[in-house]
Amino acid sequence: MTKPMRKGAEEARSQLPELLTAAQRGRQTIITRHGRPVAILAPISEQPLLFPQRSLLSLAGTGHGLYGRRDSRTTLRRLRDEWNR
Repeated sequence: MTKPMRKGAEEARSQLPELLTAAQRGRQTIITRHGRPVAILAPISEQPLLFPQRSLLSLAGTGHGLYGRRDSRTTLRRLRDEWNR
């Protein structure tokens, strides 16, 4: 892998299209603020744990018993709790 580029925040902002193209080609860019690294722009393929590919088939919850309730806040809370298990 090549050494990451370093860009200041303003420079990165003005060069964002070029930096995105570089990321598509596998190049990382470290974005700095006042000379200190604060973020990295990297190809998404290098971050599979941050952006796992999910399928609706893998959902564990059924939503059983949540339909027909009048209080939508309770229903949504139960669905969120079920999803986060």
